[in-house]
Amino acid sequence: MRRSAAGAAVAAPGAEPAAEVGAGPIPAPAPAAAAPAPVVRQTLRTEFPFQLPRGYVDESGTVHQDGVMRLATARDELVPLRDVRVQENPAYLSVVLLGRVITRLGAVPMVHDGIVENMFASDLAFLQDFYRQINAEGHTRAAVQCPHCAEPFEVELGGSRLGES
Repeated sequence: MRRSAAGAAVAAPGAEPAAEVGAGPIPAPAPAAAAPAPVVRQTLRTEFPFQLPRGYVDESGTVHQDGVMRLATARDELVPLRDVRVQENPAYLSVVLLGRVITRLGAVPMVHDGIVENMFASDLAFLQDFYRQINAEGHTRAAVQCPHCAEPFEVELGGSRLGES
């Protein structure tokens, strides 16, 4: 420690201040400010892989089973309602809608409603159910309990057609 011209003690940089005789108690150092919690950024999953039960058979006879479906937007559900085919036959809504949200199907270069309309009925039913599951955040089932035996089980809450809840 060195003294200044006025006789006051000056501490070396980084050293604790020394107490002078008769100066009273040394105040406790202020608690260190808590470091802010790291910001956890959640990412929204928008694409979901699937595998068709039977598979789409293209014109060359190749079977395509693996695909990817993205989350639907409001536009995806509204635009097909203006389609003449849907206006003439409301059951066609699911075909047009699935053609918009399936982004990949095997090695098929571009997926559209023409591809979906040529799928097997079991694959179409699978895709309709898959669409409901991913667009309802996976909450198409509810856990319930039997009122008689108290055994837990799940029930399906999904709507009957795409675009309807």
